[in-house]
Amino acid sequence: MPKPPSIPCVSRRGFIRGATAALTGLALGAEAKGSQIAEEPSIIPPEDYRIKFGRVKQSVMAWCFKPIPEAELIEACRKLGLAAMEGIGAEFYPLIKQKGMQIALVSGGHGFKTGPLSPENRQFCVDKLREAIHLAAEVGAPNVITFTGMRAPGVSDEQADKNCVECWKEVIPLAEEKGVNLCLEHLNSRDDTHPMKGHPGYYGDDVDHCVDLIKRVDSPRMKLLFDIYHVQVMNGDVVRRIRQYIDYIGHVHTAGVPGRGEMDDTQEINYPAVLRALIEAGYKGFVAQECIPTWEDKLGALRHGAWVMDV
Repeated sequence: MPKPPSIPCVSRRGFIRGATAALTGLALGAEAKGSQIAEEPSIIPPEDYRIKFGRVKQSVMAWCFKPIPEAELIEACRKLGLAAMEGIGAEFYPLIKQKGMQIALVSGGHGFKTGPLSPENRQFCVDKLREAIHLAAEVGAPNVITFTGMRAPGVSDEQADKNCVECWKEVIPLAEEKGVNLCLEHLNSRDDTHPMKGHPGYYGDDVDHCVDLIKRVDSPRMKLLFDIYHVQVMNGDVVRRIRQYIDYIGHVHTAGVPGRGEMDDTQEINYPAVLRALIEAGYKGFVAQECIPTWEDKLGALRHGAWVMDV
C-alpha cells in the first residue's frame, strides 16, 4: 500500500524531530520514485501508537471515517488514547463511555440546512435543540451543535439575525440549567466541490458575524464551534482569531485546507503551531479531527492526525 505524503509543515517547526524521539519504534519510510527519494520521510505511527502528551483533548467526528464499522472505530480510538468521540449515533454512546471516552458533542438535530434563520423552522429547531440538550446532559456531553441554516428567499439579513437570536434565546435557559453549551458552527460557503467540504448559501459563513450573534444571545452557555478548516477557507488569520475569540470558543474542529483531507504537507495550515496557540490562549475543551481521509488506510490517517495534534 502506498504511503501518504510527507508532512514538512510539521518538521519545519522541529516537531518531527521531537515527536520521532518520543515515539519508540515509529515507522519511518522514504518513498522512492525510480532513483528519486522523497525529501521528507512519510510518517504514519504504527498500529500500537498511543497519544503521548495529551495537552490537546482529542475527539473525532466518526462520520468522516466511514465505511469503518462504528464498533471498530470506537476500539481504534480507545487504543489511540482519544479523550472523546462525536458525530456518531446515540446508540453507540454507551459503548464509547464503556471504553473510557466521553461524548464531546451532541447533534442539535436540526442540521445545517434547516436552521432558525427561516421563521417556519423556528419551532422545529427549538424542539430539536431541547431534545439534544436533555440528551447531552444525560450522557455528560458538554456541547450541543447548532447552525444558522441556509439563506431563505424574502428573509433579510437583519431579520435572519433576529430569527436566529430569538430561537437560541428560547432554548438557552435550558442549556444553562443543564450545564450544556450551545455551540454555533461557522461553515464556509466558498467550496462547492463536495456536499461536506463547503456549504454554498449557508448564512453563518462569516466567523466574526457568528460571534456577534453569540454576543446578542448574551449567555455564558452560548458558544462558537471554531472549525479551523472553515475559518481558514472563509476568513483566515486563524491564530489571531483564536486569541480574539477564546472566551467564546466552546469546541474546535480540524481538517486540512484546501480539500478537507489529512493534515499533511499538501495543505496550508501548520496545525502544531495553531494548536499550541489554542493551548496558550487557555482553551480547555475538545478538539476533533474532521478530515475526510483520502488515504486508503483510513485508520492510518486517524493515527496520523492524532500524532500531528499531540503537541
